Amino acid sequence: MSKIIICGGRKLDGEVNVQGSKNAVLPILAATILNEEECVVHNCPDLADTRSGFEIIRQLGGKVSFCDHTAVIKTENMKRHEISGELMCSMRSSVLFLGPIISRCGQAVISYPGGCAIGLRPIDLHLKAFKELGVKIEEVGGYIYCKADRIRPATVNLLFPSVGATENIMLLATVSRGETMIVNAAREPEIVDLQNFLNRMGAKISGAGTEIIRIIGVEKLKKVEYNIISDRIFATTCACAAACCGGDVVLRNMEPEHIRLIISMLKDSGCKVVSGENHVRIQNSERLLGLGKIMTSPYPGFPTDAQALFMSALATADGTTVFVENIFESRYKHVAELIKMGADIIVDGRLAAVTGCNYIQGAKICAGDLRGGAALVIAGLSAIGDTEITGIEHIDRGYERIENVFSALGASIKRK
Repeated sequence: MSKIIICGGRKLDGEVNVQGSKNAVLPILAATILNEEECVVHNCPDLADTRSGFEIIRQLGGKVSFCDHTAVIKTENMKRHEISGELMCSMRSSVLFLGPIISRCGQAVISYPGGCAIGLRPIDLHLKAFKELGVKIEEVGGYIYCKADRIRPATVNLLFPSVGATENIMLLATVSRGETMIVNAAREPEIVDLQNFLNRMGAKISGAGTEIIRIIGVEKLKKVEYNIISDRIFATTCACAAACCGGDVVLRNMEPEHIRLIISMLKDSGCKVVSGENHVRIQNSERLLGLGKIMTSPYPGFPTDAQALFMSALATADGTTVFVENIFESRYKHVAELIKMGADIIVDGRLAAVTGCNYIQGAKICAGDLRGGAALVIAGLSAIGDTEITGIEHIDRGYERIENVFSALGASIKRK
């Protein structure tokens, strides 16, 4: 079993090219199923989840070639409508293939999706919306059987601005007749990227990035070539590491607007942050300042994916920070590992109070989920002594060889 070894305490200096967005590429891969023409997707991050997406497309009868972060996808011969339980369990975003399969084949069979164990992430909103759009759904023995002779246009009011449900509705309704509207839609940049990709193929979708999205169904899509946006959570990971380790780090090939709130919070913690057209520079030489209260919420609020990252960065800050996790109820698995390193953290339900200590100490720790694992890397980089992290298969779901990223910035980090 692989592990990451870190000798902490080094400042980080240099430049990082921000990878393509994990959370954008997965719905875009699912969208290629809607198109019988060739799809060329650039800036695809080389991740475990991306490769799982490729395998789903292949299992359905499509062809995928992948080289130098470019995927060429052809699904003209796609005939299958069922995804194996093994692939469904490999990642949460596998559920995003449900809408496109129904749209393409008129039916679909999947099991419940997997992914990180960070609490209940029901797909009830997806299924409820699908029913409103004319899909007949039956759940038997852990499998979901869907069938639709045609998609029935409707106005879907989401009880919560779910990213996955918003994307799945967009994917289901793209190739249809009539107009479908999503009210209380998720507003994340990845939603905008999906809209842009679909429209480049010939779809008629507007409103992504706002609370209301309109989809006017089209009969057919066309060949497309597209560049995935940069990964705002990858950028946040690097920024948090630079903040707590100290140094001077420039993040290249990114959209600063996507992490505007993160930049503001880093400034409040004492960092100097300067952003340009497609880059952000983080400089820090002092102990960070606690940030009072941080509450996770849908975009443009503080992202749940950044909660663990900031917790690691603020574990040695001057003052106390209280985190309130409003999205997932089991997203504090990293806390026990940080406590092993000497962090002062108290958890009460969805609240976690972090009182900054003078330093944390390297230890043997285990990643339990993707972002929690990245947070442990940040902690190891800032700790005194050696840190050994197991469970790094979780980290590989969202980061391309994270050890290479930080090694290039001067950290002592390697994979064994």
